[in-house]
Amino acid sequence: MIGSILRIVFMRILPVVVALVAIFLGWCHLDESVPWEGRFFAVLMPLLKGYLPPALFGHGVHLGSKMTPPVPSSMEPQPRPEDELFFDLPGSGDAMPMAGIGMCCRPSAYDDVAVERTIEWYLLKGGRHIDGAHLYLNHAAIGRGIANAIQKGVPRNEIFLTTKLWPSDFGYNRTLEKVPTFLEELGLDYINMVLMHFPLKMTKTIPSGCAGLTINECRKDTWKALSELRTRGIVRNVGVSNFGKHHLEELMELENVAPIANNQIAWNPWVPREWIETVDFCKRHQISVTGYNSLGGSLQHHQAKTVQQLQDLAAKHNRSISNIMLRWALQSGAAVIPGTGNPDYMEENMSVYDFELSDDDMDTIDSLRDSDSAEMFYGMKPGQLD
Repeated sequence: MIGSILRIVFMRILPVVVALVAIFLGWCHLDESVPWEGRFFAVLMPLLKGYLPPALFGHGVHLGSKMTPPVPSSMEPQPRPEDELFFDLPGSGDAMPMAGIGMCCRPSAYDDVAVERTIEWYLLKGGRHIDGAHLYLNHAAIGRGIANAIQKGVPRNEIFLTTKLWPSDFGYNRTLEKVPTFLEELGLDYINMVLMHFPLKMTKTIPSGCAGLTINECRKDTWKALSELRTRGIVRNVGVSNFGKHHLEELMELENVAPIANNQIAWNPWVPREWIETVDFCKRHQISVTGYNSLGGSLQHHQAKTVQQLQDLAAKHNRSISNIMLRWALQSGAAVIPGTGNPDYMEENMSVYDFELSDDDMDTIDSLRDSDSAEMFYGMKPGQLD
């Protein structure tokens, strides 16, 4: 009996699985103009949430309750949030709103119809900071949403758009060629900020645009190209994402280049000690920080809501735990980019400006770093985050 089952598995099921995986990986590499990782995540992220990937099965038809509703044609721009907070970015002096919307890592971020509606809703509701990336494969839809909002009266000069360059496109010449294509995809004349998305490729290999260079030299050459694009005016600010302290120091050694305007990293009370040191380093060197994974990451999102201290603070302020964590991030010196395609949640996220946490509240959340909840998020016992 067992032998028969094994024969069926190895002779019939396994070959089919191998063939399907091969076809999928081939599809991921089909278009060399986009990172294969982008196509991979565009399929994986919806599947993990139980939805058919729009990239394979069509946009605007399979998200069900997660589908962003159409924007009323009569809707006009609403006022921006009161008491809005900003980072003044080094070099340009541009003001970056400290509360934005992230366009990654949820089913609706990979559906072009939902993305276009999300951006239009967000801008018309008063939001102004949009965080995207070439990896997310939704530049064109973001651009259409921006164009719709501008047509309804949202000034382009109030919109702060960030996008990112994936490591496979690193290299001096490759960067100079690639970033202008972002403008074409977005339908814009300039991009407010471009970040180097990661310090190196997922495969830890040297990008083709950096042949003959070390990965350190590759990052430096990429930074020189981004600085040149900034000088040309098609990029207003340049920064990095997921860079540690030693990566930042590497770029700061360069002369006659753009200042590092921003470092985007995971930021919550449970991050490893290395990220805490990196944020402190950024603050000392006037590098703004944008934090993602405010509740610990997509896998820990629901776990964060079980932490008693956070439940108590949410009840005290009559806010959601998500709102409490976003406000903690703001007061700890980081911009936030929560992602949602739901207009009601957009309003809730922008209400982060409406209240403050006391010093005791902040201390309570900071103390989670050394509490039992740290083990829940990172598999470490109290005191082992070093």
